[in-house]
Amino acid sequence: MEWQPDWGLRVRMFLTMFLLFALYIVFAGVITAYMGGGIVVFALLFGGMSLVQYYFSDTLTLKSMGATTVSADEYPQLHASVERLAQQADLPKPTVAVIDSNMPNAFATGRNQRNAAVAVTTGLMRTLDRDELDGVLAHELAHVKNRDMMVMTFASLLATIAFMVVRWGAFFGGRGRGGRGGGGVVVAILVSLVVWIISYILIRALSRYREYAADRGAAAITGRPAALASALAKISGEMEKVPTEDLREEAEMNAFFIIPLRSGIGRLFSTHPPTENRIEQLRELEREL
Repeated sequence: MEWQPDWGLRVRMFLTMFLLFALYIVFAGVITAYMGGGIVVFALLFGGMSLVQYYFSDTLTLKSMGATTVSADEYPQLHASVERLAQQADLPKPTVAVIDSNMPNAFATGRNQRNAAVAVTTGLMRTLDRDELDGVLAHELAHVKNRDMMVMTFASLLATIAFMVVRWGAFFGGRGRGGRGGGGVVVAILVSLVVWIISYILIRALSRYREYAADRGAAAITGRPAALASALAKISGEMEKVPTEDLREEAEMNAFFIIPLRSGIGRLFSTHPPTENRIEQLRELEREL
């Protein structure tokens, strides 16, 4: 298989970002009208801090997940696989990191293709054979190739600002023009809540599609869709066997994992499509080959 640009993913990314920008233009207008300049200053400050976080997203994400950057001397086979697959994907070799956890999982992070990192857990390396691990690594590299982390991180920053306005709007709104009577604060908070909910749904919808795209990308990189399908089946089965306290406390990172941690909120709000659907897509690709 040859790597083909996923125009379906690109169109969805463009539409999601366009809708989010349009939504936040309305959001900014309402907040300014009802809560005055104080909340705008807050949003700018928080946005600036978020952009700094985004710029150092690879380092901060690895640290927050307890991932340790490893050398080729420590994990020669892992490094060799990442380097080989990165070459096949026409990508710079990303930073390689390992998480000491029984939870079999992996994720990619970084703001662009030249500042990316791929992390795997020790549980994943114990669970999968070499071809299956290659499939998972190729899936994460496909996310890097598609620039998924950049789009998802930026979109999430906008949603986070709306959420923080909902949380702290009353405090800052009390200093604005609408804050004295209280009605303006209520309106602004309700608008922020609606914006956050719509953003949440848009981001989740994009996140589910990008998983299908990354699976197809992994199949193109390795030429072995069945290996990734086997890995997904193994991982989803093993996820139910590990202690609940393990990596599950990092459920907010679901969008970046190859298999999401169980959160109990249903498929509508899941960051990933059903695993069985992903496996069926990969089996169909295998049949085509």
